[in-house]
Amino acid sequence: MKNHIRIPALLMVIVTTFSSQAQSTYQEPHRPQIHFSPKEKWMNDPNGMVYYKGAYHLFYQYYPGAMVWGPMHWGHATSTDLMHWQHQPVALYPDSLGYIFSGSAVVDEHNTTGFGTGGQTPLVAIFTHHDTAALRAKRNDYQHQSLAYSLDDGKTWTKYAGNPVLKNPGITDFRDPKVMWYEPQHKWIMTLATKDCISFFSSPNLKEWAKESEFGKALGAHGGVWECPDLFTLTDEHGKQHWVLIVNLNPGGPNGGSATQYFVGSFNGHQFTPVDTRTRWIDYGPDEYAGVTWSNTGSERIFLGWMSNWNYANVVPTSPWRSAMTIPRVLSLKQVKQEWLVASAPVSAMHVIEKKPVVKTQLAVHSSLDLTQSLGIDGQPFRLQLEADKAEDLSLVLSNEAGEQVEIGYDALSHQYYIDRLRSGEIDFKKGFAGRHTAPRFSQAAGIKLDLVVDRSSVELFADGGLSVMTEIFFPHQPFHRLAVKASKDLIIKKLVHTPLKSTW
Repeated sequence: MKNHIRIPALLMVIVTTFSSQAQSTYQEPHRPQIHFSPKEKWMNDPNGMVYYKGAYHLFYQYYPGAMVWGPMHWGHATSTDLMHWQHQPVALYPDSLGYIFSGSAVVDEHNTTGFGTGGQTPLVAIFTHHDTAALRAKRNDYQHQSLAYSLDDGKTWTKYAGNPVLKNPGITDFRDPKVMWYEPQHKWIMTLATKDCISFFSSPNLKEWAKESEFGKALGAHGGVWECPDLFTLTDEHGKQHWVLIVNLNPGGPNGGSATQYFVGSFNGHQFTPVDTRTRWIDYGPDEYAGVTWSNTGSERIFLGWMSNWNYANVVPTSPWRSAMTIPRVLSLKQVKQEWLVASAPVSAMHVIEKKPVVKTQLAVHSSLDLTQSLGIDGQPFRLQLEADKAEDLSLVLSNEAGEQVEIGYDALSHQYYIDRLRSGEIDFKKGFAGRHTAPRFSQAAGIKLDLVVDRSSVELFADGGLSVMTEIFFPHQPFHRLAVKASKDLIIKKLVHTPLKSTW
C-alpha cells in the first residue's frame, strides 16, 4: 500500500514542477506577452514565412547556443491565427557549406522543382549559405543561395543535394533571397541583396538561375549594407496594382541603426522601375528591422519585422532569451498629395486576444488627465485607439512608481510624432539607446488618430491609419501601470478605446 501511495505523490511533485516551469518560462522580466519570442537564446531576422494548409510558418535566424549572435540556424514556429505560436523543432542546421542565413519559402504548387513525389506539393526554402571558412580566408565569394524542401507540410526539411543553386560571382554581400512566382511569364523571381543594390534573378525551377537586372545603386538610403529585400504587389483604392520593393538597411535608419525602407513602382518580370527617387520608411522607430511578408496569403500582404536594432541587440537586458518579433501587420497603399505611401495596421486577428474594451467619448484634457483608474491600467498588454478633432500637441505617458516613463506623442509645430524613452528604465547597457525618436506626419486630416499596441517592453504606434509608424522597445524596472494624457492646450478627445489584451502564452 505504501508504494501505491508514494507513486502518485511523486507524480504530483513532478507535475507541479513542470507546471511551475511552464508558468515561469514566459513570465520573466520584460518578456513580451503578445509578441513572438523564442523560449530561450538568440533570435533575429524572420525567415521563410509562408502560409500553407491553414498554418502560418515563421522561421527565424536562431542561435541555440547562446543569447548573442552565433552560428545561424533556422528556428521554426507555427500559428493558425498569427497570435498564438507553437514552437517547432529547429528546421535547418549549419552544415559543410556554412551557416543558414536569411531567406524565404514558397509553395511549389506546380512541382517545378520535381521535389514532389506521389502527388505531394513541396514547400521549398531558399536561403543563403554563409561559408565562414571562405570568409576567414578573405575571399569575396563566401555567400551562396541554396534550397531545402519539405514534403510533410513543413514539419521536416531536406537540403537539396545540388546546393548551392546560385553561386556567388565575387560579391562580399550576396544574400537574403526572397522568391515569388511571376505568373505572367511563368517563372520564379528572386529578389537578392547584393551589397549596395538589389539584383533580380529568374528561374523556371528554383534550381537554375539567370540574372535579370539590378536596382538601387544610386537610389534610396545608403548608410549601410542593403539586406532582406521583398518584392510584391499592393492594389490601391481604385483597383490599380502597384509593385512594392522593400529593402532593409543596416545602418542608416531614420533614427539610427537598422531600418526598413521601401520603393513603389512597376515590375515587368525583368526590371523594377520606381515612380520617384524619394526615400521612404515602413517604420520610423528604431526597433523594426528585417521586415518582410508572408508568401501564399493571396491579396492580403502580411508583414513582420524583428523588434530590435543592431546597435544594441546583443546587449539588451533580457534573459534567457533575446529579442521578439513585431505584431504582424497588414500593408496597404494610401494616396497623399498624389504620392502613394505604404501604410501598416495590426492584423485583424488581434481580436482573438482582446478582452472587453473600455470606451470613452468627449474627454476634456486640461493640461493633464490621469487615465489609470478609469481604464484599468495594470501593467499588462493593451491596445489604445484615440481620436482628436484637432492636430495639436498631445502625448500619452506610460509610467511607474519608480519614476520611469515612456512618452508617445505628437508635436504640432514640427508636424512629427515621437516616442521618448530617455527615462524608460534600464538604458545604460548601450550608449545611445535612450533617446527621443521622431516620425513625420503625412496625413492632411484636421484631426489625428493614434493606435497603440503596448506590451510589457514595447510600444508600436500606428498613426493616421498607419501612415506614420514607430516601434520602440524599453526595459522598465517595474511594469508601467499608469497612463496619462497630456496636452499643451485644452483639448477634446473625441473617442478613446482601451482594449486589454490576453497573453498569447
